[in-house]
Amino acid sequence: MKFFSGFCLANEQELFTSYLNPSDFSIAGFSYGAIKALKYALAHHERIDTLQLFSPAFFHDKDAKFKKLQTLSFSKNSETYTQNFMQNIAYPSSLDMQPYFKQGSLNELSELLHYTWDEAHLQALKERGIHIEVYVGECDAIINATAVKTFFVEYATVYYFKRFGHILKN
Repeated sequence: MKFFSGFCLANEQELFTSYLNPSDFSIAGFSYGAIKALKYALAHHERIDTLQLFSPAFFHDKDAKFKKLQTLSFSKNSETYTQNFMQNIAYPSSLDMQPYFKQGSLNELSELLHYTWDEAHLQALKERGIHIEVYVGECDAIINATAVKTFFVEYATVYYFKRFGHILKN
């Protein structure tokens, strides 16, 4: 299994062990890492059975003003921005995310905010026989879980967890 980490994170896959498919033919990614996992699946044509997207970074429902404010806030004070971000990823749980912290960059933040999930890409993976799974928590303080569920339901099995946040804990 290949796992891609989220923005400002490293080695957080242990948080998802109860969901992960440990097969050699599985690709998984959390949040920003979900974008990387999708890109990997599109670029590599070896056997992939399952693509698991945990709380995919999905900002289609956010306007340009929101995205600009995020990047300006990060640019102004990346330490304060990332401290707040780490609290929001953990919400509503009280899990300490510090052991998984790895400073992210402005380029990474900009990429995840402006990434466009393409339905044609999801359809192409589905046609290749890749089973796509999307996991999202109702209380996610980072992304709009309902928008994610609505967007992905045609292409993936969507698991929607009540009272769970971005890291799929409550």
